[in-house]
Amino acid sequence: MEDWGGLLVDLRLHGRSTGFPPPHTIQAAADDLEALAAHIGHRPSAVLGHSFGGKVALQYLRQATVPPDQVWVFDSTPDVGDPGGGVRQTLGLLREVSGPFASRQEAIAALTRRGLEERTAVWLATNLEQRSDGVAWRPDLDALDELLRSFFTTDLWPVVDDPPQASEIHFVKADRSGLLTESASERILRAGETTGRVFLHVLSGGHWLNADNPDGLVELMTESLG
Repeated sequence: MEDWGGLLVDLRLHGRSTGFPPPHTIQAAADDLEALAAHIGHRPSAVLGHSFGGKVALQYLRQATVPPDQVWVFDSTPDVGDPGGGVRQTLGLLREVSGPFASRQEAIAALTRRGLEERTAVWLATNLEQRSDGVAWRPDLDALDELLRSFFTTDLWPVVDDPPQASEIHFVKADRSGLLTESASERILRAGETTGRVFLHVLSGGHWLNADNPDGLVELMTESLG
C-alpha cells in the first residue's frame, strides 16, 4: 500500500470543505475520509488529527477495512463528556467577534483584545474570507456546534483499549490543556501496557498546539513517524 504523500485534509466544515450535507458528526467525517481513500485508490499509512480531528482519526481507525499503521491524536480524547472547554469558548468568541472586518489584521486585533494569544488569533484568521462588505468568518458556526456536540457524545475507548493488530495509536497531550484528563491519560497508559500499541506523549502548550508549540510537534513527529 502506498501512503497519501502527506495529504493535508480539510474535514467537513473546516477550511474550504463546505457544502457537506448533515448530519455533521464524527461518523460522517470518518465516512468522508473513507470516501477520499476510495477516490485516491489506496489507504493512508498514517492519519493525524487535532482536537475534533483526533477523534475522527480514531473513528476512522475503528471502521477502516485496511487500518492505517499509525494514528496520531493531538490534544483530543476518546471520552464522552459535556460540550465545553477551549473549543466551545473559541466558538463563542467567534460569535462575539463576528465581523465583518475591514482587514484580517482588524479581526486579529479584535480577538487579542478579548484575551486570545496573538499567534492563536493569527491562526484563526486563516478562516476568514473576503466578502463584498469586508472579511468575515468562513465556517458555519451552527454546524460546527453540531460537530462539537457529536465530539462529546462519541465514545472511542473501544478502539483505544483494543486497536487493530497492525496499528499504533499515539496521543499527544498539551500540558496546559484539560481536554485529555488525568483519568483518561492513565487509561491510555494502561492500554499501552496491555497492547504495546498505544502511546502517550506530553508537549508544552495549550490546546492549540499547532500554534503554541509547532516546533515541538515537528520534532516529535520527525522522531516517531516511520
